[in-house]
Amino acid sequence: MPVIAILTDFGQSEYLGIMKGVIFRHAPRAVVCDLYNEVDAQSVREGAWVLYTAYRHFPEGTVFLCVVDPGVGSDRQALAVRTQRYYFVGPDNGLMYPAMADDGIVEAVDLPVPPEASKTFHGRDVFAPAAAKLEAGAALAVLGRPTEVKVPLTFHLQGREGEIVRVDRFGNIITNLPHTGQDQYRVTVESYRRVLPFARTYAEAPRGQLFVIEGSSGTLEISLKNGSAWSVMDVPVGGRIVLE
Repeated sequence: MPVIAILTDFGQSEYLGIMKGVIFRHAPRAVVCDLYNEVDAQSVREGAWVLYTAYRHFPEGTVFLCVVDPGVGSDRQALAVRTQRYYFVGPDNGLMYPAMADDGIVEAVDLPVPPEASKTFHGRDVFAPAAAKLEAGAALAVLGRPTEVKVPLTFHLQGREGEIVRVDRFGNIITNLPHTGQDQYRVTVESYRRVLPFARTYAEAPRGQLFVIEGSSGTLEISLKNGSAWSVMDVPVGGRIVLE
């Protein structure tokens, strides 16, 4: 039985529970799990990075229900997409694009928006029903009309200049730059310029000092042992960063 994995910026609000209720109404035996619901409000880029780094760890056939949708109610497409191994349901605003493109897009449909649908909650009225139908075995073609994904999203990466893709709850500053085997990195971000040591583990990192580590997603992060690197550096998510 396919899993439905949910990614949203709903936090602790009731909207997440309502979407799950809609899923269970359409597919009472569905297996539903939360991928992440603490995406910063309306931060499509953060949500896209979380999905991109997480999707491959789920079983084949998983349906990803993704709702970070600042354009809800507009004329943006509502998508259901089949990739080589998974399904993705959510707005056509770039949120799902890095993960879908990485796995290989096979087909996409534009989901119809019912006349009675809320203009502020397509997660409930459009996306959750579609995800439940896919989980129950419906063919993608019956859910909407064929379309192309229209809004791509890419993360800046040019040589050793990359992007601060997110800050996690521990204050780690996560980049999309790979580790190149160095024992220290020259960090440049906005007016901040400093050479930081590389640590293989948090345990070996120097106490009270910023350092660079390779995170679980395989990219470099700036951390502070037993503290928050972001509280020290206060750099913007989405900003450019050089690690060389």
